[in-house]
Amino acid sequence: MNPIQAPVTKDLVLVGGGHSHVGVLKGFGTRPMPGVRLTLITRDVHTPYSGMLPGLIAGHYEYDETHIDLGPLSQFAGARLYHDEAVGLDLESKRILCRSRPPVPYDLVSINIGSTPTLAPVPGAAESVVPVKPIGNFLNRWAEVRQRVLARAGRTRIGVVGAGAGGVELLLSVRHALDNLRRASGRPREAPDFHLFFASETILPTHNRRVRTKFQRLLHHRGIRLYPGMKVLQVRGRTLVLEDGSNHELDEILWVTQASAPGWLRESNLEVDAQGFVKVEATLESTSHPGVFATGDVAAVVPHPREKAGVFAVRQGKPLERNLRRALRGIPRKPFHPQKKFLSLISTGDRRAVASRGSWSLEGRWVWHWKDWLDRQFMARFNGLSEIHVEPAASPRRVTSEGPAAPATDRLLRCRGCGSKLGAEVLERVLGRIDPGELPDVVLGLDAAEDAAALSVPPGKILLQSVDMFPAIVDDPFVFGQIAAHHCLSDIFAMGGRPRTALAIAALPPASEDKMEVTLEELLQGARRVLRRAGAELVGGHTLEGSELALGLSVSGLADSDRLLRKRTMVPGDRLILTKPLGTGALFAAQMRLKAKGRWIQGALDSMLRSNQRAAACFLRHAVHACTDVSGFGLLGHLFEMVRNSNLQVRISLPSVPLLEGAVETSNAGIHSSLQPQNLRLQGAVRNLRLASRASAFPLLFDPQTAGGLLASVPDQCSETCIEELRAGGDSEAAVIGAVEANVDGREPITIDL
Repeated sequence: MNPIQAPVTKDLVLVGGGHSHVGVLKGFGTRPMPGVRLTLITRDVHTPYSGMLPGLIAGHYEYDETHIDLGPLSQFAGARLYHDEAVGLDLESKRILCRSRPPVPYDLVSINIGSTPTLAPVPGAAESVVPVKPIGNFLNRWAEVRQRVLARAGRTRIGVVGAGAGGVELLLSVRHALDNLRRASGRPREAPDFHLFFASETILPTHNRRVRTKFQRLLHHRGIRLYPGMKVLQVRGRTLVLEDGSNHELDEILWVTQASAPGWLRESNLEVDAQGFVKVEATLESTSHPGVFATGDVAAVVPHPREKAGVFAVRQGKPLERNLRRALRGIPRKPFHPQKKFLSLISTGDRRAVASRGSWSLEGRWVWHWKDWLDRQFMARFNGLSEIHVEPAASPRRVTSEGPAAPATDRLLRCRGCGSKLGAEVLERVLGRIDPGELPDVVLGLDAAEDAAALSVPPGKILLQSVDMFPAIVDDPFVFGQIAAHHCLSDIFAMGGRPRTALAIAALPPASEDKMEVTLEELLQGARRVLRRAGAELVGGHTLEGSELALGLSVSGLADSDRLLRKRTMVPGDRLILTKPLGTGALFAAQMRLKAKGRWIQGALDSMLRSNQRAAACFLRHAVHACTDVSGFGLLGHLFEMVRNSNLQVRISLPSVPLLEGAVETSNAGIHSSLQPQNLRLQGAVRNLRLASRASAFPLLFDPQTAGGLLASVPDQCSETCIEELRAGGDSEAAVIGAVEANVDGREPITIDL
């Protein structure tokens, strides 16, 4: 989470992590703009660089070499990263509609979401073909294609539809990759047949004759059959029906034809062209709606029409950033004049390439190495972000429609005590939009406006209460609200209880009233979503201004007095089950240092957003002897609480302990949570410390967890059944990690087996 240094007065939202937007993020990270809050909404946390995609498919590059990690980049830019997909734009209320979170308000919005192949006009195509875009989806499906080709006994027939630079490069890269895979498999297989279908009269129609001749000769030499002027009218299963009436049966169909834009852009009433691309001026601002920008493939620059090529998206990054800054200051934008001719470096599958610009061309291995050098130079701009100099921000200034105003010292001097609370009108509006719900236990709740909530305790039940609070570890208030709720509910689940009510304690960074209102609502809606799914209701709380976003919940629950789960009731012979992997503390510490990959953080978030409710129900069904949740003290800290002052010892199998992706790499780099040193004081409870400490995963046993899993002491005869049920219920990494034994010699109670 990025602490806000100045009150937020403007929201700039970037929709999509395309080539232009990564440049904008880099620019805002290097030169922050006080008072402006930057938000990135992206479906993928790793954005592929299209120039290196053919090399990735051919096997010349690894995944990380060809993808820009939007996690560290957003962190560097001071941007909130919302991992979601935009599905609509409400231009009247200035909100972006998302697939799985509340709408995101904006003052300025920029759209850079790329394009998708046009499938709708061809019946059957959507069900049968593998489109090359979106690239993230294609890479997953390409892995499936490889598996099918290698598993097929006979010859595979592969068709590519579309013979522009993208289609030709894709075909040659796929052929190169499959040839290498066939040879590496060690089993004789027939080489696939390749077929290239295209409606134009020639391949590479936007390139010069020399380039077309080179590739026609190359395709012929590699045994690829061409079908020029053959428009695909229909796809029947795996059969292409062409314009001349011929049918071509194939095993795999890759689709790289003319692209179109997502339908929601047209539906939003933005002015778009025939393919649905947003019409923009030379300033990259919408021709119909000021304050809306579009760039890259999704934009149609009216004064300067150009083909869809990544080079334009890359070069639009700086002028887009410049005009966004000017728009935020309320001053005129500057037009962007793209070049008419541009250099294309088209790879041939192997480590060779053809250079094309205007009427000339060059080819050879050196061209591929030149392309490789240029691509790596581009990617290097977004690596090593922690080493980049950041200009100190100017004095915080209010941004108005007329331009910069005087320093906002009145906004920076914030009152303490009850003067730091959010205004009554803000609270009233937010709470008025939250359904108070109906639970028979709640006598007075969210809609009562009393000084305290009131609830009744049914006969034969025990009231459980727990409280926890911490600053945001993610920039999305909606997601953070869910994480905080999962974390706070775990104490109730660990004792076999059913949560019923919660009181929220929220701290929000200073901002204009309307922006604080939105943040508070997103925060509470996220928490409430989790509470309701757990059978609980939000019944009240307290708010205040703080230096950064924070949320806590005081949770109450009910448990049967004869089924209460405790920590210190383990029995010799029990098996220890952990329901979630470890590593959140180390990973988020790495994120703060721009050292964590986006997919590592997303994996941690997926784990934290998984409720412990099903796991607790499973443990209750099998009458486990003891249970706790793994949180701030780390696995060994909470395990020590279970075995402390007893005649028991536990033996932990370190290889069996599930770990989040990236946790070991982060730990090996010496990056740990700031709480780790205190947790390490419990090393004295480890019997074989000298041996155990040599293992690379050992420090993660002390890693503080947010919304971690449950740790249960389970009767041996129930352990396998428990694991099966836990994995079927969503805890796919649940594992038996150790056993409980009698401590016959009274020595240290924990042994780590390597």
